Amino acid sequence: MSLRRTAPLARRELLAALLLSVTAFGLWYWVFVVPGASFWLKIALAASVLAASSIAAMGPRRAALFRLSAADVGAGLVAAPLLYGAFIVGKAVLTAILPGTGASIGAVYAPRDGASLWVVGALLFFVTGPAEEVFWRGMLQRVLVDRLGPWGGLLLSSVFYALVHLCTLNVPLVLAALVAGLFFGALALWRGNLTAAVLCHSAWGVLIFVIFPVS
Repeated sequence: MSLRRTAPLARRELLAALLLSVTAFGLWYWVFVVPGASFWLKIALAASVLAASSIAAMGPRRAALFRLSAADVGAGLVAAPLLYGAFIVGKAVLTAILPGTGASIGAVYAPRDGASLWVVGALLFFVTGPAEEVFWRGMLQRVLVDRLGPWGGLLLSSVFYALVHLCTLNVPLVLAALVAGLFFGALALWRGNLTAAVLCHSAWGVLIFVIFPVS
């Protein structure tokens, strides 16, 4: 069983996906808007809550989400710098069209709150990236693909991924989330599992937040 269109899901899994989607809005508001604690710890915790809940609700289907093959690993590691390059181009286009967006972009992608870059990188690569993929692509996108087909499921789950960032009132961040969601989701559909998407998300996160911030 894969992330591509499959037999109808159990009602419990569909309900869990919907409830967790609503929960994601509250968690992202807490992460981005409510002051206190480290941003990086909060986003790692929020993503982990969604991932753990998703895995519990998936039942035996969760075994099909991960597959370690050279092709999947290679696809994920090659895709990460490609997505990073797309964000570099996107920043150039946005700032050329709307010069005032430079500050907003810098606020999104520059390392924040004084945390150690080693800690931030470890959280992004080993916790936040994988956990986000388990919920957004492994749970929500898969459920929507089963109902709407590959392209409908990919588009709607990516829109949800963008919408949870609306609480920031940061247009570049919402657009970035939409682009990233489409990219990760398409990668998961292409490979038929989460391995490539997880590696891409994790490596891209370290690139854009820690090594070469787009600021």
